[in-house]
Amino acid sequence: MVSALVTGRFAPSPTGNLHFGSLVSAVGSFLEVRHQGGDWLLRIEDIDPPREVAGSATSIISDLKRLGMEPDAPVLYQSSRLNAYQEAVERLLEAGLAYHCGCTRKNLPPSGVYPGTCRNGIPAGKVSRAIRFRVEPGICEFNDGVQGSISDSPAEISGDFVIRRADGLFAYQLAVVVDDGFQGITQVVRGTDLLDSTSRQIKLQQALGLITPSYMHLPIVLSTDGRKLSKRLQTDPVKNREPADVIAQALAFLGQNPPSGLSLNGLWDWALEHWNSDLIPQRRAILPHGV
Repeated sequence: MVSALVTGRFAPSPTGNLHFGSLVSAVGSFLEVRHQGGDWLLRIEDIDPPREVAGSATSIISDLKRLGMEPDAPVLYQSSRLNAYQEAVERLLEAGLAYHCGCTRKNLPPSGVYPGTCRNGIPAGKVSRAIRFRVEPGICEFNDGVQGSISDSPAEISGDFVIRRADGLFAYQLAVVVDDGFQGITQVVRGTDLLDSTSRQIKLQQALGLITPSYMHLPIVLSTDGRKLSKRLQTDPVKNREPADVIAQALAFLGQNPPSGLSLNGLWDWALEHWNSDLIPQRRAILPHGV
């Protein structure tokens, strides 16, 4: 879909206003790809209607533009891609790489790791509810641009995981993989809260014959009471702040050190020239003072 040699993306869910934690991911993904002369895309992950907030997608797009970040292609809405997700599910089923499952959450052990109850067929007394991807034992290794060498076992993290939910909605793990492939994404920059998802997504990429992008997981922004910033906490330090101030604070959070007093355009010019991902801290960090 996109011809640039390097293509990155920011993919928020429309569940509230853009907060500082999401902004950090947007800035990091934007600068990492633009510093390399690549394309930056915006994808709205609107496949979970019960969680969506009316007007959120429009608000996020507007805030990004106000802050100086515009995508290099039209915005992609996942709600327009349902047929592609269904086709991927059918391919996996036909190849024996996915199966129907009749279990509920109550059937899961305390660890949350699926024990494979329906792997060889749905037991008597159960009916098909969800569809799971078959995860074979083994180690998945990849090099993260911030977190370094990562080695984990998807079979131990989640076991066979859901790709189509009992309510008929497609799971995040499937949709993000299908769309990264469709958009030609070569690098993924996002928060470490999604680090555990990466090995599962790599397994899906391999099963669907898609390329595996490079990964860079940024530190999570915490509020002063130690909680992760989220739309659900009603944290909204972006919408009503001066663009230059909030971009300068995002750069500082990412380990960059822009000169003080720059305009918004001046900040972006400086950041594109001086961006250094080696300076990004690995660990979670507290919300900068004044945000």
